[in-house]
Amino acid sequence: MVKRNIVHIEIPTKDAATSGKFYADLFGWKIKSMPEMNYTMFEPSEGPGGGFSEVTAENPVGKVLIYVDSADIDADLKEAEALGGKIIMPKSEIPETGWFGIFEDPTGNHIALYTSMNP
Repeated sequence: MVKRNIVHIEIPTKDAATSGKFYADLFGWKIKSMPEMNYTMFEPSEGPGGGFSEVTAENPVGKVLIYVDSADIDADLKEAEALGGKIIMPKSEIPETGWFGIFEDPTGNHIALYTSMNP
């Protein structure tokens, strides 16, 4: 079986600057604001990094989203659906970055799939 590493994690927040400072102070994570994408990234010393996503009705506080590496997002979404999951977001482009799709597992957890434009 192909390795399926966690490549990105999103933590919902109402205030990315406050969350960034909190995690930088607590864990020593590097924080990078990306105003052109309205997004703030975090980078731990090891392991996958991530970002702070905006809290919305569909993305409430407490709903951390894990991104798993995928060589074929469309095929993985179809397989998740065949195994009892539900496609939440079909394959979509993140400009100049890559592609992602989101599915819901049979117990209601949302997991994202990700393919980089620059592997």
